[in-house]
Amino acid sequence: MSGFREPGFADRQKAAKEAKKNLLEKFRAQPGPDDPTVAARRAEREAIAASREKARLAREAEKAEVQRREQEAAAAEAARIAREREEEASRLAALEAEQKAKRDARYAARKERGKKRK
Repeated sequence: MSGFREPGFADRQKAAKEAKKNLLEKFRAQPGPDDPTVAARRAEREAIAASREKARLAREAEKAEVQRREQEAAAAEAARIAREREEEASRLAALEAEQKAKRDARYAARKERGKKRK
């Protein structure tokens, strides 16, 4: 195992200095904010963001339209149910009035028959 040599302080210091230098070179190699490629990428990202916003607004408008239609349908259904209940109530009232009239007629007829016998 004579091939392995433990790094000393100077070796570690040199490695750290090289790593910092490499990192700084990598940072300096990046294009600046005024570079045309950076500006093109920024414009592309802004265009994508604008199209996403437009799509989001379209989805929200569609959701609002669907909700409005559902509310109109619910209101129409409620009106139909109320109208049916009202018609049923008036039909029942008419039926009760008809039955009362028949009952009153029978009572009057029975009363007339009773008067003739006396």
